[in-house]
Amino acid sequence: MKKLFLLLSVLLISVITTACINNLAVQELNNKAQVFMNEGDYQNAIERLKSSIDLDPSVFESHYNLAVAYTKAEDYANAIKVYNDAIKLKPDFPDTYYSLAVCEENLAGDLINAFVHIDDNGNIVKNPPADETDIQEAIVNEKDKTYAQELLKSAVNHYQLYLDKSPSAADAEDVKAKIDNLNEKISEYSRPEAE
Repeated sequence: MKKLFLLLSVLLISVITTACINNLAVQELNNKAQVFMNEGDYQNAIERLKSSIDLDPSVFESHYNLAVAYTKAEDYANAIKVYNDAIKLKPDFPDTYYSLAVCEENLAGDLINAFVHIDDNGNIVKNPPADETDIQEAIVNEKDKTYAQELLKSAVNHYQLYLDKSPSAADAEDVKAKIDNLNEKISEYSRPEAE
């Protein structure tokens, strides 16, 4: 009986020690990522935060900060994925919904302005910059337009969720105006084009 108790005690201590070491490593990676973010080095911040999530995928702050880093790097497609992961971990944090809506709105704008497109595999790909000597009007295909509309509708939904979860937000009137503006854009894009 004493041997079993001793074995269980050793096992419990090793589990607790491992958890503490992982927590310290996660915190250290998050701190280093914050330093990189402050310096504007988003790629190194992203790498540190991805490592942090690999160590402990249950830490909301790691997911949220990774999404913020992707947002600052203007990688809206990855930011959207990670904000959704963060929402699964902490669904009542209003700022996540707001930030997600901003990314959806920005990605929709990039699609509409042909800065990016959806490739044959469904991935978001940056379009090469136009040559100044040969500027052409960008052609946005139907798949990109449709996805942009879906993103705008989702942004409206997420802005509304932000307001629902934070009804006394200082920026509530601004967010309501954003929702109205996006609804107008959605209606505009839904109209058939004149021939």
